[in-house]
Amino acid sequence: MNIEQIYTGCLAQGAYYIESDGEAAIIDPLREVKPYIKRAENDGATIKYIFETHFHADFVSGHVTLSKETGAPIVYGPNANPSYDTIVAEDGQEFKLGKLTIKVLHTPGHTMESTTYLLKDETGKDCAIFSGDTLFLGDVGRPDLAQKAADMTQEELAGTLYDSLRTKIMPLADDVIVYPAHGAGSACGKNMMKETVDTLGNQKKMNYALRSDMTKEEFVKEVTDGLLPPPQYFPLNVKMNKEGYEDIDTVLERGTRGLSPKAFEAAANETGAVILDVRHQDDFAKGHVPRSIFIGLGGSFAPWVGALVADVKQPILLVAPEGKEEETITRLSRVGFDGTLGFLKGGLEAWKQEGKQIDTVKSISAETFKKVLTEKVPVFDVRKETEFSAEHIEGAALAPLDFINEHLTGFPENKTFYVHCAGGYRSMIAASILKSRGIHNLVDVAGGFKAIKEAGIQVTDFVCPTTLKS
Repeated sequence: MNIEQIYTGCLAQGAYYIESDGEAAIIDPLREVKPYIKRAENDGATIKYIFETHFHADFVSGHVTLSKETGAPIVYGPNANPSYDTIVAEDGQEFKLGKLTIKVLHTPGHTMESTTYLLKDETGKDCAIFSGDTLFLGDVGRPDLAQKAADMTQEELAGTLYDSLRTKIMPLADDVIVYPAHGAGSACGKNMMKETVDTLGNQKKMNYALRSDMTKEEFVKEVTDGLLPPPQYFPLNVKMNKEGYEDIDTVLERGTRGLSPKAFEAAANETGAVILDVRHQDDFAKGHVPRSIFIGLGGSFAPWVGALVADVKQPILLVAPEGKEEETITRLSRVGFDGTLGFLKGGLEAWKQEGKQIDTVKSISAETFKKVLTEKVPVFDVRKETEFSAEHIEGAALAPLDFINEHLTGFPENKTFYVHCAGGYRSMIAASILKSRGIHNLVDVAGGFKAIKEAGIQVTDFVCPTTLKS
């Protein structure tokens, strides 16, 4: 028996490869499927099944393409109704994989088709569960994403999830291994652990949602408390996972076209494409194509694109480090952004050599910022509210990057203001968005809150944030 977790950190997503006696199964594959095919070939195995735990909201699965290329059927649990051929399994149905057995445990609540797959060894012993978004390490799946599709409230879905956990998962033995679909950093839960594998027994001890004495009412309250609005691209990803999508090779062929500065500029003007600059934030600050948006490959790239660009059909033109174009397009496609039209051939240097205008972002060190703060100046903190509540600069306003597009009118029109985040990545994204909207009277604090504290700037843990108002 061979179980391999294939974890993608930028999406905090776990796909799984299971092999036994020359037969393999893939659970929740990513959009690019060649690595799974190659992995099976290296084992001399045939991919027999593709299991999907639910219709994913935060990424586009590779199930449709993988099935097309291997002939392996796609398996969903009860209540799934995709637009393509699939096996909609019954609760309790079993699938043989070499000497192993994979049993379907229908565990609705996160979504109504959510399913956990129980792996049994050749003796019939329960070995592991692949819990999708039903059970995370330290948390459970949020119950507010499928309200419209299920025609249920988030409280009703949470109650359903409570029943699923207590009737299908908690009765399993403590030594069963838990393999979830996501870890810390995913927007699909609230309190996930940084670890990506654990025993069910340990989760029963430390996961707040698995307390043995917890009532359904307590569960519903705790699971629904503090849920932030989901990213706007989530329902669009669900739609693609349910209805199908273009093959990634087609997306790559269209997107990896090198465009001259003249052609790049013409394409931007003719299509209304977003110019997406994925270089390092320091390079973007020094010079970039005017009105371009910075979201660097070095951070949580794809989730931030999904949160801030939102519409997966938005045409995109890239400014990328040389040799990183295909990686960028692949990572965009993982969250459904298939509209890349090409990239700036020769990068910003080619743009400047053609005499094209560039823009910059003024960025200062935390030490310089400390001197600026001797006078009362507007400061905007673009971290999350939880980060802000823990510690922030006294007098700073909270302007979370996730919702910055909703609050553009809250920034000063004529007075210089300062923006910072935790380390410099998010504040540069915020700066690029503001500048693209014609707001140029800003200064970025390089290094973010970490550098601010190291510079000895006074901070406070007062927990009532002054939120930026629109």
